[in-house]
Amino acid sequence: MTLTIVGSQLGDEGKGALVDRWGGDADVVVRYQGGDNAGHTVVEGGAEYKLSLVPSGAVRGTVGVLGNGCVVNPRTLFTEIDDLRERGLDPDVRVARRAHVIMPYHRVLDGIEEEIKADDDAGDEVGTTGRGIGPTYEDKAGRRGIRVADLLDPDVLREKLAYAVPQKRALVEDVYGLDLADDDRAAAFDVDALHEEFAGIGERLADEEMTVNCSDYLHRRHEAGDEILFEGAQGTHIDVDHGNYPFVTSSNPTAGGAAVGSGLGVTNVGAGEVVGIVKAYLSRVGEGPMPTELDGDADEESLADDIRQKGGEFGTVTGRPRRIGWLDLPMLRHAARVSGFTGLAVNHVDVLAGLDELKVCTAYELDGEERDTVPTTPDRWERCEPVYETLDTWAEFDSAAVAKAGYDALPEAAREYLEFLADETDTPVYAVGVGPDREETVELTNPFDE
Repeated sequence: MTLTIVGSQLGDEGKGALVDRWGGDADVVVRYQGGDNAGHTVVEGGAEYKLSLVPSGAVRGTVGVLGNGCVVNPRTLFTEIDDLRERGLDPDVRVARRAHVIMPYHRVLDGIEEEIKADDDAGDEVGTTGRGIGPTYEDKAGRRGIRVADLLDPDVLREKLAYAVPQKRALVEDVYGLDLADDDRAAAFDVDALHEEFAGIGERLADEEMTVNCSDYLHRRHEAGDEILFEGAQGTHIDVDHGNYPFVTSSNPTAGGAAVGSGLGVTNVGAGEVVGIVKAYLSRVGEGPMPTELDGDADEESLADDIRQKGGEFGTVTGRPRRIGWLDLPMLRHAARVSGFTGLAVNHVDVLAGLDELKVCTAYELDGEERDTVPTTPDRWERCEPVYETLDTWAEFDSAAVAKAGYDALPEAAREYLEFLADETDTPVYAVGVGPDREETVELTNPFDE
C-alpha cells in the first residue's frame, strides 16, 4: 500500500516525526515536491537530526527518494548525506533523473527578487527562504531548466548552461541593473566554473549509483509489494494552486502532488491512506494572512512568545521566529477536502498544556456573513474575522508516561479537544504528538495496518 503524509496548515506541522515513525514500516520514503526550503526535524533517543532535503526516513535506514517533482540543490544534498554518515548513519538516497537542479544563479535571483519586492513598498514580498526554489520552478515551467540527468552528460550540461546562463546574467544586469563585474555573486554566472562543479557532481551521483528513473523504480517496488510512504514538504495553505496565492511555495504539497511528483500512478497513490498532519495551534514563517494570529495586545504577544519558546517555533532552515495563532478550523477543513484525508495526526498537544484559556477558530465572519472555509484571495482572507469557541484547558502532563500508557492517559480535556477536531473535519485521529521524540507519539492507528 501507499501512505501520503500532508501538512494541513502552513508547514512546520511536525511531519518529519510522523514520517520517521511510520517510515519504519515503509520500504521506501519519497519526497515528491519542494527543495531545501523544507525543514524536518527528527528526534531519536534524544539525538536531533535537522533535514532540509534528505527524506526523513533516512534516519530509520529506509530507502529515500527525491522524486521528479523536487528541485534539488546538490550542495545541500551531499552536505546532509556526509553529515549523517559522520554521525554513524548510512543513508540510501536516490534522486529522480527528471528532478530539476537548483543552480547557484537561482539562489542569487531569488534574493534579488525578494529585495526588490521589499524595496518597492508594495508589501508583496513572499518571505522566501532565498534558496532558489521559485526561480528553479520558473525555469522548469519555461522549459529551460537543468535536470539531474543533464549532470550525468558533460556535453549536454555545457550546452544547457551555455543557453541558460547568458539569459540569467542579462536579467541581473539589464533588467535589475546590477553590475556583476566586481560582485562576489559573479561566479554564479560563470559557465566554465558551473560546468566544472556540476559535472563533478554528476560524476559523484553516477559513482554512488544514486540516480533513478523514478516512475519505473517506484512502479517496480510497488509491484513487488513494497510499502511506499510519500512525504510532502511545506503545507496545504502554501500550495501554489490550493494555497493563499501569492504567499505560497512553487509546488504542490497537497496529496495530488504525490502522483505527479513521483510518477507512481494516481490510482496506486489514491488507493492508499492520506494522513493530514496538524499542529494543535497555528504557526507560520513568512508573509500572508493569518486571521487567528496572536499579535494584538501585550497579553496576546506574551502568550504567543510562550508558545513559541515552548514549542520551539523557529524555522528549521532559516531559524526565523514563527508567527503564532490559535488553531484555524476553516483552514483544516480546506486541507481535508483538497487532499482527501483518511486520518489526522495532531502534534504539539503538550505545548498547549497549562494555558489559562484555549480558543479554536470554528468559522470566519466576512462582509456580514459567516463562512466555514478559506476565501480564495488573500485580500478577502485578510479581512476575515475569526469566530472562536472556547474549550476547556488541561494541566501539564508527563509526555513520556502518556506516550507509553496510551490515549486514555491524556488529560480528559485534551481528549475532548482531539475529538472536537475529528468531529469538525469528519476525520479520525490516527496519532497524537505529545513531545518531539519518536517515542513521544500516542498512536491510535498505524496506517500501514489498515
